[in-house]
Amino acid sequence: MADEPLVLGIETSCDETGVGIVRGHTLLADAIASSVDEHARFGGVVPEVASRAHLEAMVPTIRRALKEAGVAASDLDGIAVTAGPGLAGALLVGVSAAKAYAYALGKPLYGVNHLASHICVDQLEHGALPEPTMALLVSGGHSSLLLAPDITGDVRPLGATIDDAAGEAFDKVARVLGLGFPGGPAIDRVAREGDRAAIRFPRGLTGGRDPLYDFSFSGLKTAVARWIESKRREGENVPVADVAASFQEAVADVLTRKAIRACKDNGVDHLMIGGGVAANSRLRSLAQERCDDAGIVLRVPRPKLCTDNGAMVAALGAEMVARNRPSSTWDLPADSSLLVTDVSVPGHTHDHDHVHELSKDNLYSS
Repeated sequence: MADEPLVLGIETSCDETGVGIVRGHTLLADAIASSVDEHARFGGVVPEVASRAHLEAMVPTIRRALKEAGVAASDLDGIAVTAGPGLAGALLVGVSAAKAYAYALGKPLYGVNHLASHICVDQLEHGALPEPTMALLVSGGHSSLLLAPDITGDVRPLGATIDDAAGEAFDKVARVLGLGFPGGPAIDRVAREGDRAAIRFPRGLTGGRDPLYDFSFSGLKTAVARWIESKRREGENVPVADVAASFQEAVADVLTRKAIRACKDNGVDHLMIGGGVAANSRLRSLAQERCDDAGIVLRVPRPKLCTDNGAMVAALGAEMVARNRPSSTWDLPADSSLLVTDVSVPGHTHDHDHVHELSKDNLYSS
């Protein structure tokens, strides 16, 4: 094994079939096959459709990643895969594929946590994570504040959404505004032409007696929908750009305000933002402004690495290999409700001698 481990990562927690290859902290390949267009007509992700799309895309996407990286599968030092959380059927496709490749190649298997992977991907952009790292993860399924003293084994939840995640709220507001699915990019685009101070929408869980680090976006989503309904009922035109900008501002305000407070309260001088909503331009700019004011270093990966991808899984897998963390057993489960504190699903070390007794001729013969 080289000093910097070469790891392939597989991500299938939702509607993206992601396969990434990294060497240490260097990204070599990031191949993605998305089924988002197949879900758009339903206005959201359909689990069965996602699972079938993963099945069809898995082998071609792995081959594309290996070609892009310029490496052979036999060169790999390990196979990492998202074991959870996510859609059960979608996760199962990825876990099954990872087991098959790991067993056939005689390589260790690492089942890792989707949320921890979103944190670790920043190493591909900005180098090794400081320890501890404060992470704000915002996506369609999660809005979480996490303290990570050790990204391979110690991730502590400080706060999370108690209802709708931020990304889910973006999708629902976009639907009410007639902007289509997915809602995040559409609202971000339209909001650039609007006035973010035009409408003062509510900021959930920001009262004196509210939980310090938890989030709530259900009330905000409802407030936006009712404001739009009232305008339409009165026969007035809905200023779509202003609504989008004002809604987006409310989300970014709450997320960044609580993240900065968590950093100050825990004595952490770095903030990492990840997840699909981290691609939002207003969230990025407001976070930078507030971090600068607070003397906190902001780390945000480029937008492509914020959304679900195989590179983030490979990044965490490579860190596991580099730190000699235990690999996973062959009965690694796909756990749709895997807790963030379970960074990996470890087990005994693989019996590589036994695996190598199986010749490639036997494994690949028809």
